[in-house]
Amino acid sequence: MSYLDELNEAQRAAVENVDGPTMIVAGPGSGKTRVLTYRIAHLLKLGVDSFSILALTFTNKASESMRHRIEKIAGTDGRNLYMGTFHSVFARILRVEAPKIGYPSNFTIYDTEDAKSLLKTIIKEQGLDDKIYKPNQVLNRISAAKNALITPTRYAADPELLTEDRHAQKPAIATIYRLYTERCFKSGAMDFDDLLLNIHIILEKFPDVLYKYQHKFRYVLIDEFQDTNFLQYSIVKRIADVFQNITVVGDDAQSIYAFRGATIDNILNFEKDFPDLKVYKLEQNYRSTQNIVKAANELIHKNKNQLKKEIWTQNDKGEDIKIVRTPSDNEEGRWVADSIMELKMREHYKNSGFAILYRTNAQSRAFEESLRRHNIPYKIYGGMSFYQRKEVKDLLAYLKLTVNHYDEEAMKRVINYPARGIGQSTIDKVAMFAANENKAAWDVLDNIHTYDFTARAKTSIEEFVMMIKSFGALSATKTAYDLASHVGKTTRLIAELYNDKTVEGVSRFENVQELLNSIKEFVEEDVLQEDEVIFTDKGIGSFMQNVSLLTGNEKEDENLDTVKMMTIHAAKGLEFPVVYVVGIEENLFPGQQSLYSLEDLEEERRLFYVAITRAESRLFLTYASTRYKFGSLNYCEPSRFLMEIPENVVSYHGDLKKPKAPDAAKNLYSKITSQPIVKPAVARITESGEPFVADDVSGLQGGMEVMHEKFGEGKVVNIEGMGVNKIASIMFGQFGVKKIMLKFAKLKILKGGLD
Repeated sequence: MSYLDELNEAQRAAVENVDGPTMIVAGPGSGKTRVLTYRIAHLLKLGVDSFSILALTFTNKASESMRHRIEKIAGTDGRNLYMGTFHSVFARILRVEAPKIGYPSNFTIYDTEDAKSLLKTIIKEQGLDDKIYKPNQVLNRISAAKNALITPTRYAADPELLTEDRHAQKPAIATIYRLYTERCFKSGAMDFDDLLLNIHIILEKFPDVLYKYQHKFRYVLIDEFQDTNFLQYSIVKRIADVFQNITVVGDDAQSIYAFRGATIDNILNFEKDFPDLKVYKLEQNYRSTQNIVKAANELIHKNKNQLKKEIWTQNDKGEDIKIVRTPSDNEEGRWVADSIMELKMREHYKNSGFAILYRTNAQSRAFEESLRRHNIPYKIYGGMSFYQRKEVKDLLAYLKLTVNHYDEEAMKRVINYPARGIGQSTIDKVAMFAANENKAAWDVLDNIHTYDFTARAKTSIEEFVMMIKSFGALSATKTAYDLASHVGKTTRLIAELYNDKTVEGVSRFENVQELLNSIKEFVEEDVLQEDEVIFTDKGIGSFMQNVSLLTGNEKEDENLDTVKMMTIHAAKGLEFPVVYVVGIEENLFPGQQSLYSLEDLEEERRLFYVAITRAESRLFLTYASTRYKFGSLNYCEPSRFLMEIPENVVSYHGDLKKPKAPDAAKNLYSKITSQPIVKPAVARITESGEPFVADDVSGLQGGMEVMHEKFGEGKVVNIEGMGVNKIASIMFGQFGVKKIMLKFAKLKILKGGLD
């Protein structure tokens, strides 16, 4: 059988028509990679010289996989292809052409850490504050400039960019950019962005080089075209200009990387640059059930800026999509873990058949904890476990040191973070004195005035010790949450993270806030197992014990059969039999920052489209009625996206019949303006609409009717214990009996009880 016979009609047409500008619009699960692979193999079978084919991908894994498949069809000619990522292919070309702009052919390639290290040096040499000019943020700014074809000279002459820098209190960015570029040049080094920018400069400045590559690469093919940025497209458009045999493969509905510089305009406006364009649409989905495909179609049709297509499948109708509402984000985690256990037992799925997808990394915490309680092995795909993230470990280290001043590992982790002038040589010297005198490091720190250190080091250490001791004193009277918040603010750790406005910085800040949220829930919610109180002490010691139980076994066997957890961005290109898309709430998904422009809102919808099309046979969409944010309980509205899924493919579970549309979602597209106003969720509001104000419950008695801000109305069954250790057992309707320590209870008394 011919390799072409393996293709459906639409796929075969896209493979066989090899000449001229071509766009292959490939829906999810439609065999996109196979078509691109077979198209290249078909070119080789037709006798096209393998050295004249340029194929660009976004990952090395994708290019290697395609190369192996091409070799199976067309033989060893596949090894001669110029195939790889944009950076790897253009680095290969630059080894030949770089001398034209003064670089050696054996130039060094700086990775991100190299680049940040150089920037750190320049910032220090310029006498600038590295708390304002953080290397990571500066590098991101320079990277964005390069990808917009803005050189240091153009940057310094652009009044708009300079004004932005002044408003951000970073007026020296232009100078740093110039010095960074000069230093890289003197070192014969290029960073990742230079690999693209310098190729563009060479093609623009040297017509003979442009002519050479235009005639060398007679066929240009680009995978995941919707993810290209302005600079990448500008380069390939120049190279393909002579023969115009350019093929782009992608799906505008899966364009989700605007935050990395990708522009959906490249694929939406491709025909303007190549008027003779032939378009092939791969619309048959081989992955998902009919219900999932129908939901995806209805959802994405709400976007105005798109290439129209209608995905279809011959697969079975399949199960209803389950929309699940839970009382809280912690309950959401428990429900998902319970559901996985049930499906494993009933349907015999392996752990690897499940994926939990979330909008932000910080959401993983509740699901990790619930999976661990069920002893379900899991793996964070494209990231790390919540409690292993640096920023989380940093705050936890402060809390460990608060509980136990002699925790040396915790001390070494935070003694100079955020920076307080205690360098590594000072820390090493403390360790030396401790070892020589057979003492703990804390004892040396606590008596630093008796040791041989500089006056500055002594002052910094004394302030650190005094701060930790003050935390220890407060731990006797404050709840875990109040203490953790105080520690985060006093150490400036929270401020340090808040001031980093990069994508990574925002994620780190969210992770620390999620840790604080989990501590708040620990304090305000009883933790029950078969109606027995596990933790009644709400102090920091008990919380740290709880966390230790959750994080005690972090090592993972790579060969384990594991549930996969990841952000939706990381899930692109993957598929799983059972998918849980969680946290589908207004202000979370879509995120609050995306609600003020049509473009951002449509990208969020495309992200949701990517999420639901990862599912093969079962899809669960979950959201919580309440969620802690910045230490306050927020009442959540279901996402507008849930209302955009057709009624006849879903069923509803949890404490609802159907999610009620938020005001801003009603008739959205008939009313939308460039600045749509969205009503945010309001914290601490009762169902009657009145602000929740807790009463003094020291005199609480059996029979009293009360209101809890999460569990609603309940009746006191009985009171146990004495004094500050009193515990109330309260029956809360569908939530059952909850036991709550009165000294931490936040209850509103509705009706008196027994005399």
